[in-house]
Amino acid sequence: MNQSFDVIIIGGGHAGCEAAHAAARLGCKTAMITLNRKRIGFMSCNPAMGGLAKGQLVKEIDALGGIMGRMTDRNAIQFRQLNESKGPAVRSSRAQCDKNRYASGMQEFLGTLPGLAILEDEVTRISLEGTQICGVELASGERLTSQCVIVTSGTFLKSVMHYGPEQVKGGRQGDRSAEGLSDALRDLGFRLRRLKTGTPPRLHKDSIDWTKTEPQPGDAIPKPFSFYERSDPFPFLPQIHCFITYTNTQTHEIIYENILSSPMYSGAISGVGPRYCPSIEDKVKRFQDKDRHQIFLEPEGLDVDEIYVNGISTSLPTSVQEKFVRSIEGLERAQFIKFGYAVEYDAIDARQLHRTFESKEVRGLYLAGQVNGTSGYEEAGAQGLMAGLNAALSCKGKSPFILGRHEAYMGVLADDLVLKGSDEPYRMFTSRAEYRLLLREDNADLRLAEIGLKAGLLSAEDHEKVEKKRAAISTCSNELLNKYNYPTAETNTWFVDQGLNAIKDRISAYQLLKRPEVSWNRLKELGHSFEHYSEEVREQVEIAIKYAGYIQRDLDLLATVQRSENTAIPGDLDFDLVPGLSNEIKSRLKETKPETLGQTARIQGVTPAAVANLMIFLKMRASAATRASNNA
Repeated sequence: MNQSFDVIIIGGGHAGCEAAHAAARLGCKTAMITLNRKRIGFMSCNPAMGGLAKGQLVKEIDALGGIMGRMTDRNAIQFRQLNESKGPAVRSSRAQCDKNRYASGMQEFLGTLPGLAILEDEVTRISLEGTQICGVELASGERLTSQCVIVTSGTFLKSVMHYGPEQVKGGRQGDRSAEGLSDALRDLGFRLRRLKTGTPPRLHKDSIDWTKTEPQPGDAIPKPFSFYERSDPFPFLPQIHCFITYTNTQTHEIIYENILSSPMYSGAISGVGPRYCPSIEDKVKRFQDKDRHQIFLEPEGLDVDEIYVNGISTSLPTSVQEKFVRSIEGLERAQFIKFGYAVEYDAIDARQLHRTFESKEVRGLYLAGQVNGTSGYEEAGAQGLMAGLNAALSCKGKSPFILGRHEAYMGVLADDLVLKGSDEPYRMFTSRAEYRLLLREDNADLRLAEIGLKAGLLSAEDHEKVEKKRAAISTCSNELLNKYNYPTAETNTWFVDQGLNAIKDRISAYQLLKRPEVSWNRLKELGHSFEHYSEEVREQVEIAIKYAGYIQRDLDLLATVQRSENTAIPGDLDFDLVPGLSNEIKSRLKETKPETLGQTARIQGVTPAAVANLMIFLKMRASAATRASNNA
C-alpha cells in the first residue's frame, strides 16, 4: 500500500512532536512514524523540563506557538526559578514533571491534531529522485511518498545499552534500536559519529529513608512556562518536594575500586559522552579532591513509585550499582526499579545542514534533535519546531524560517550546530549567547510572537495577548514618567529612614525605579501604586529601566555586527578562487559551507584577515556582475 504526504517525521520524541505539530498546524498532510506510539513524548531520562539556558529554549518554543511549554505547565509537579538572585539575563525556569502524564497528554494532543497521521513502523530507506526527497520505505514493506522528510530519531540509531560488560541493543530500556536508518543516512552522504549518553538508577520511593535527606521545595508562587495558556488557580497539578542527599568517601571508594568494569573505562564504549553531565564514574575519577557529590532525589510522578536519582548516571555493573548506592545516606535499603545504563548511538555531523536544518546535499531532507549531536529535550524540541516549520514552508513555496543569534537562543543553537558540529553531545548554556541580556526568558513572547504569527504557527488570539501586554508596558512606563515626588520634609524623612539620600528637586517614579535599592513596594510607600498592572508587565518595565544602559550597549554592539552578519555567500562559491586564503581555511570553508560572512567569522580557525579577504572578494564579484548586467 502506498500513501502520500506532504511531510513525514521519523521519530516521536520531543523533536518529532514539535515538528509534527508545526507541519500539521501549517496545513500540511503530515505523518509521524514511530517504533512505539505509546512512547511518543516520553521523557527517556530526567523527568524535568527547563534548567539553566534550557528554560529559555522552552519559553521560546512556547512564544512561537509550540507545545512543549504548555505540556510542561499542565503536567508539572514542581516549579523552580534558577539563578533567581542573579541578573535577569541568566535566570532560568525548571519544572519537575509527571512523566507519564506528560507523555499521555502529548499523545492525546497529537492524536487529535487535524492533518496528522501516526504510524507504528520502522523506516529502513529514504527514497530520492535525483537529489530530491520523494518518500520513505518501511520495514512492513509499505512505501510512503512525500515532499519532505524530517529525521528525529534521537538516540536510537544503531543504539546499544551498556550495563557493565552486558550489552543490549536499544536506545532506551524497553525499546528497540533503529538498525536500518543509520545505513540509509550514510548512503546519502552523511558523516556519522558515535556519541554516548547515560541515565541513573530508579529507586522505589518506599525503600528510601527520607528523614536522612534534605527537602527541596519548589517556588511558593510558581511561574508558568507558557505565555498564553493559564489555569485559575495555577498550577494545574499538586506540587511536591524533591530531596537532596550526598555521596561519601565510601561511595567513591566502591566506584574507584570497580571503575575498570565500567564500559567507559574498559574500552567497550567508543562514543563521546556529554562533558557537562558526567557519569558518577567520571566525577569520582576527575574530581578526586571532592569527598562528596550532591544527589537530587526526584519523583517521576504523583502516582508512581519511581524516584529518579539525579547525579549518579552510571554504566557500572548492576551488582556494583547496588553496592555504591546503598552506601549513600538515606539509600541504605534502596530497592532498584531500574538500573542505570549508558546508551551509545549514531549521530550525524550537523555541519552538513543549513540553519533551516535541511540537508545541504539532499533537498527536502531535514534532521532535528539528538540525531544532530545535541543533548536534552529542550534542544531537541527547538530543532524540531524549526525543522517542522521549514519543511511546511518549503511545501508551500514560502521563504524559510531562520532565527539569528541576536533573536533567540534557538538561533544560537542552530548557528552553533551547523557551523561547529558537535564532537560531544551539545548542551545549551547562557554563555553561548552573545546577547543574553536581550534574549531573556521573560521577554521571549515580546521577541518572537510576531515571528510565530507570520510563520503561521501562533494563533491570532495568542498574538493579541502579547500585543495587549506590550501596550500595558508602554502605558506603565509613561505613568512612571509622569508621577513625581517633591523634596518635602515628609518625603525626605522617608528617604533618610530608608538609608537613601534626601532629594533636592522633584524626581519621577521612573527615575526612582532606576535605583537598585528601589522596588515597586518602595514606590508604593511613596504613594505610587502600580498594582493595577500585572506582575509580568511590572517585571518588564523594571528590567528595561534598571538595565537600560546595559541593554543599549548590547543593541549598539548588535548594530555594528549586523552590518556584515547578513552578507550572503553564494552556495556555489568556489573558495579556491578567493585570494589570500590558506589551504587549511579553504578546507574548513568547504567542509562547513557558511551561508553568511557572520557565520564565516565564527568558524574555528578562520582568521579576521581571511574574513576580510572573503568580504572584498564578494564585493568585487558583485560589482563585476552589476557591470556585466549594465553592459548587456
